[in-house]
Amino acid sequence: MAISPVDGRYHSKTSMLESYFSEYALIRYRIHVEIEYFIALVNAGIPQLSAFPEEMFEKVRDLYRSFAPEDALKVKDIEKVTNHDVKAVEYYIKEEFTRLGISDFAEFIHFGLTSQDVNNTAVPLSIKHALDKVYYPLMEDLISELEHLAIDCEDIPMLARTHGQPASPTRLGKEIRVFTSRIDEQLTSLEEIPVPAKFGGATGNMNAHMVAYPGIDWFEFGEDFLSGILGLKRSWPTTQIEHYDNLGAMFHAMMRINTILIDLTRDLWTYISMEYFSQKIKKGEVGSSAMPHKVNPIDFENAEGNLGVANALFGHLASKLPVSRLQRDLTDSTVLRNVGVPMAHTIIAIQSTMNGLKKLLVNEKAIMEDLNNNWAVVAEAIQTILRREGYPKPYETLLELTRNNKRITKNAISSFIDTLDVSDEVKRELKNITPMNYTGL
Repeated sequence: MAISPVDGRYHSKTSMLESYFSEYALIRYRIHVEIEYFIALVNAGIPQLSAFPEEMFEKVRDLYRSFAPEDALKVKDIEKVTNHDVKAVEYYIKEEFTRLGISDFAEFIHFGLTSQDVNNTAVPLSIKHALDKVYYPLMEDLISELEHLAIDCEDIPMLARTHGQPASPTRLGKEIRVFTSRIDEQLTSLEEIPVPAKFGGATGNMNAHMVAYPGIDWFEFGEDFLSGILGLKRSWPTTQIEHYDNLGAMFHAMMRINTILIDLTRDLWTYISMEYFSQKIKKGEVGSSAMPHKVNPIDFENAEGNLGVANALFGHLASKLPVSRLQRDLTDSTVLRNVGVPMAHTIIAIQSTMNGLKKLLVNEKAIMEDLNNNWAVVAEAIQTILRREGYPKPYETLLELTRNNKRITKNAISSFIDTLDVSDEVKRELKNITPMNYTGL
């Protein structure tokens, strides 16, 4: 009955994200922010909180550490009355303070805050945790899987294809390692973007804090709270909302990584179609409902499709969230609730790619046959050595040979070399070049 496939068909692949991006998770992260903020106020030296018993710190922290789905339902019941999600969280915590016998301090829950001080802290915190605990470990696993494949294929020469045409040979392992290098570089870029958060009251100036306690350095308080306690980067100055520029940069970085993965999955799909790879067959699996012989590259196709959906959503989030009328409008609120969706499609794609990689079997016979059928690719090597030797018009000489519409074989190359006006030593050097050993660094 699920509308979205990430919560339906692919739920088993995305359930790990429920702790970060579900409605339950959002409520829990809001409570996390509210409780840590309250404790920070106690530690800031506010006179009315001086009597708060320090031994209660861990008990109030348990309000978010032990927060369960049934507790979230209590908050949702309060929201039915308030019609405001963050206010419902505030009232829930106040009720819990009463249960814990500390109701005298309850009015300092959500003290001086607007809802976006909570939302624009809770959501980035959930993204940070999801990246650290789910996304980065999965990407490390994917890179490791690619590295294993690259090592296994390190010494396998392969016909390259540029513009779809036979080109100077390469090595299969090196072509796989191109992708690990690209992914590594973009992951580094993503990791270097500070996870942003906003904390500044109704219009970003901490007006309520200043008017109530002008003697406290509220700017420093906000810096310490976000950076020191929550591990986020405070944006300052802001309007009522975080300006989302860094969040947009993070989404763009993830889009770039996904684009690299699209490139990877398409290449692997093509190598399978060229029979450079075959796939392990799992007993009982059906490749086609009509053609029994087929073993389709479904994992790479599934990954490519999900990466495309993820990038469409990441692109909208990155371009929409930084745009808000004047000091704030509400359009970011509903959009921000979808941050877990492109993450889910990305996670599905990563897992599908890894499943596909684990099924690959290198078909060296097909790879070697392709090289043997394309001796014309050594023409570049021959004409380059002829240039070194000062041979007249070497490129044009090879052009005449390779474009005569006849299949260029090993014997044809050898016979051609015999006609060249060069020393026997150079001829031997040229004849030692093959599509299998002309692979460069």
